[in-house]
Amino acid sequence: MCYDATALPPIEDTPLTRATTAQLVLTSADGTGFAVHSAVPGRSRGVGVVVLPDNRGLSDFYAQLVQRLAEQGFAAVALDYYGRTAGISHAQRPHFADMAVLLPHLMKLTRETLHADITAGIEHLRSGGCTSVVSLGFCFGGRLAFQTAMPKFGLAAAIGFYGVTDPIGDAPGPTQLAAELQAPILGLFGGADEHIPASMVAAFEAALTAHGVPHEIVTYPGAPHGFFDTHQHEHAEAAADAWRRVLAVLRDVAGNSRPYFAT
Repeated sequence: MCYDATALPPIEDTPLTRATTAQLVLTSADGTGFAVHSAVPGRSRGVGVVVLPDNRGLSDFYAQLVQRLAEQGFAAVALDYYGRTAGISHAQRPHFADMAVLLPHLMKLTRETLHADITAGIEHLRSGGCTSVVSLGFCFGGRLAFQTAMPKFGLAAAIGFYGVTDPIGDAPGPTQLAAELQAPILGLFGGADEHIPASMVAAFEAALTAHGVPHEIVTYPGAPHGFFDTHQHEHAEAAADAWRRVLAVLRDVAGNSRPYFAT
């Protein structure tokens, strides 16, 4: 797993507008209810962000993140993955810090239900007035974010922090799915990430290039997995640069342009 219960996003931007936050329950295509952290800006830029957490699902890290996004004018929802197996009361799951407890729930996730939940999150943002939506994921969610570059999601861009891009078990990774991807991708990786070697990142970038997917891949030398955390003081510069890049993509989408990904 990526973030423990103490992790917080290292964001110190001055708010540009107020943010109204809420805990909501959305309904997926199969009728399952699942929890989300939601934040709505007082003055919207018309762009929404569907935030895809690490494999523990919702935590205070993501509640803080959606608020910071909304304070910059971007409506955001962070999704929980475990409505079908653990219910909607995600706050009552401190035991998910134990991988032995989390794993049975994690193993019951499927591509179909995950994609359905993500679609419900995207539709929620669009129903709230967002004309464009971008995905933003971390670790397990970073891997998912890369997959949301598929045309069926209709996203303006996909941003992933340290998502594994190779197959996991029988499930193909974003590298193997590159021919199906279309939306521009920003991939942010740590050079000292033991889970994602440089060769894996290079193969992902080569696959995106081969299939004409607009992209930028950034690797921060010496940064570990999960470096985007306020407690990772020694990697504050990498985290700040990554956040600037996230905002740059969102601003480009708000301006109906893609200069960030221009070659």
